Amino acid sequence: MRLLFSRRCNSRMPWRQCCNRPPGHSMPFIDTSTLERIERLPGWYGRYFHSPSMTFAHYDFKRDASIHEHFHPQEQVYEVIEGELELTIDGVKQVARPGIVGIVPSNVRHSVKALSDARAIIVDHPLGETSARHRPSIPKL
Repeated sequence: MRLLFSRRCNSRMPWRQCCNRPPGHSMPFIDTSTLERIERLPGWYGRYFHSPSMTFAHYDFKRDASIHEHFHPQEQVYEVIEGELELTIDGVKQVARPGIVGIVPSNVRHSVKALSDARAIIVDHPLGETSARHRPSIPKL
């Protein structure tokens, strides 16, 4: 497979998989369906990529899958596309569904439980060592 690189792209991913843009253009497009699907935790399947300052996770969840209570220095935004997730943020439970976004501040304890099969986009800001360390082989723009 031929690899193409732009001076603005730091990735070593095949051109179409990472940036899908002509050289010299600063607005990349990523076809997330081409990214590797990783089972991060039981029932949590994600495709990941980084912008210069954020990590994006496109998740598919199975009903009753959960993420234990934890915290990290990145702010995190949960945008539910389908289904429902129960987010507990700093001890407060709320159901996130399409139209209701959960925002987890930096260093605040939180946990998640899938109340149904669901799809969500989760964004971490800023991009940090935690995101990069726990999500190997992620293209960076």
